[in-house]
Amino acid sequence: MRIVITGATGNVGSALVRRLLADGGHELVGLARRLPERGHPPFDAVDWRATDLTTDAALPVLRDAFRGAAAVVHLAWGFQPSHDEAYLEALGVGGTRRVLRAVLDEKVPHVVHMSSVGAYSPKRDDVPVDESWPTRGVPSSPYSRHKAAAERLLDEHEAGGSGTVVTRLRPGIVGQSSAGSALLRYGVPALVPARALGLLPLLPLDRRLKVPVVHSSDVADAVLRALTKRAAGAFNLAGDPPVTADDMATALGARHVHVPAAAVRLAMSAAWRARVQPVDPGWLDLGYSVPLLDTSRARSVLGWSPTVDGPSVLRETLDGMRGAASDHTPALRRRRVTEQLGRLVREGPVSHRREP
Repeated sequence: MRIVITGATGNVGSALVRRLLADGGHELVGLARRLPERGHPPFDAVDWRATDLTTDAALPVLRDAFRGAAAVVHLAWGFQPSHDEAYLEALGVGGTRRVLRAVLDEKVPHVVHMSSVGAYSPKRDDVPVDESWPTRGVPSSPYSRHKAAAERLLDEHEAGGSGTVVTRLRPGIVGQSSAGSALLRYGVPALVPARALGLLPLLPLDRRLKVPVVHSSDVADAVLRALTKRAAGAFNLAGDPPVTADDMATALGARHVHVPAAAVRLAMSAAWRARVQPVDPGWLDLGYSVPLLDTSRARSVLGWSPTVDGPSVLRETLDGMRGAASDHTPALRRRRVTEQLGRLVREGPVSHRREP
């Protein structure tokens, strides 16, 4: 099967490449802004194409890559620069629009879109939701708004009668060890060394925090099953049980101190606006608003089940961050404080700069 993967060098993309190659019999085409260097299996087995989904200049590349494909797996998304929402929207929402346009032009029969728990509308209790829960997003979170907007593009594509099978995967927060360096670059100030994550004495969070989490390899397995079955519709993906504030404190070796969400948000927002830390406060709003996930449909239709529980995914991911774990792709390259400081001086903080 000829499968094209956008964002094939990232957290989920790297896991998916490994899973599809292990399955055998697939011809893989990988699309990314920055391509892996040769000499690092399994990425050498992929036909790589460089493209930037933020502009219409990507369309000829997409059409050429999609020609003759059995399926397109659309993973590409952006998390920084958090102070440049227009760019993040151009990549996430605009990129999805361009992918779907090229899918239509080349008559690709199947699209698997990586949506997110972040696309869901807020919920006030801990009763898990199925895929019928509204996908209008959390208004104060740019990430959530963009994921919800991408869902509307999928609605339009399906309503157009193209005949394309559309699969929407809605995972919880996705983690794995090798994403450690990337998460450090996205979420930790450049001056802070990785080992400092093990020195946090207190974790001030509202005790209500409870978040669905899933391992990258389990998401990759769900993608393969969706491709094999050509399964249409939406599928929630999460490990059991979800991650709580106490789980986070335990994984960090810190003591959890209950602080109301409003107070944490005030401090987080002030630090973000002052460029002290790079994560916008919408992520905190998302954490306190998103529903827990009922994964019954993925289990029954895809035959999928998570192999790693939520707290274990969290521990592995944090261990990867403490060790600055990495992989052989530009998106997952090793994070080095000296390099981060150099870029901070030359180009400003990661929350304000665009990767080349």
